[in-house]
Order: sequence, then structure tokens, then C-alpha cells
Amino acid sequence: MIKGLYEAHLPVSNLKRSIEYYKGLGLEFSHSHEDRLAFLWIEKDKSWLGLWETDRVELEYHPSIRHIAFQVTLEGLNNSVTWLTEKGYKPREAFGFEPVEPFVMAHNGIAHAKIHFNDPDGNSLELICKIENPKNITNQMYLSEWEKLNSAENY
Repeated sequence: MIKGLYEAHLPVSNLKRSIEYYKGLGLEFSHSHEDRLAFLWIEKDKSWLGLWETDRVELEYHPSIRHIAFQVTLEGLNNSVTWLTEKGYKPREAFGFEPVEPFVMAHNGIAHAKIHFNDPDGNSLELICKIENPKNITNQMYLSEWEKLNSAENY
């Protein structure tokens, strides 16, 4: 029945500024409604992000209400710190990892590599991709360490 996530929503204090911010990340503007709500395609005709202008953006951050993770390729993720920085976005520390490069969180035979950053209103954003975990590693580490540990010569 369920095949994926179609939409997610975030509160923003300035809709026009936020539209430009997310367009800068590569999202495509779809439409707005009553100058309070805008939709941008994450993946055209498949998933989108709704931005709601409100004066209640100061809600305390919690990932269950103010977090979006965008799926990217591993190649894209490897270049993410430079890509974000060149666009004027600032990667941030997450789970004890400094934003010098993406990091890996692995558990139960699966692993994800990711980097975190915030939008202008403090909403938590993430670039993430699922990666192979052939050695069933359960540690957390920087992506460069992961790639070295899982390189072909280590088999």
C-alpha cells in the first residue's frame, strides 16, 4: 500500500527567503497558497516540501517535528561539504561528528552516510544515502574511515 513519502512540512518565519533557500538546494518551486504556504518539488511529481510561514517558528527543535532528510547519491554526499559551503550553507555538528566530512551510522547490517545542516529558521536538514555494509560494522565513523575500512584490499 505505502510506496514512499509524498510530502513533509516545515515552519518558516519568512516564506520568500525560505523559498529561495530551498531553491538553492535544487528544489523546484511548484506553487504557493495565500502567501503563507509554498510547495517545492524534492523529486518532480514524486515528493515535495511544504513551507508554512508562521510566527511560531521558535518551537524548540526536536527531530520528530522539525527535520527533513534528503536522499542523495554517495558521490553527491562525498562532495556535500564543499557543495553546501560554496552555496553559502553551513554544515553542522551532529551525533558528535564535526562537519568536516559526512559520517556513517551503522547498525543491524545496514548503514547510512550523512551530513547535517540547518535552514535559516533552525529546521534540521540532512543529506543522506544508504551504503553497503559488507562487514556488518556497527560503529559510527567518518565516511573516509568507512571507505578505507571497506576498501577492496581489506577483504
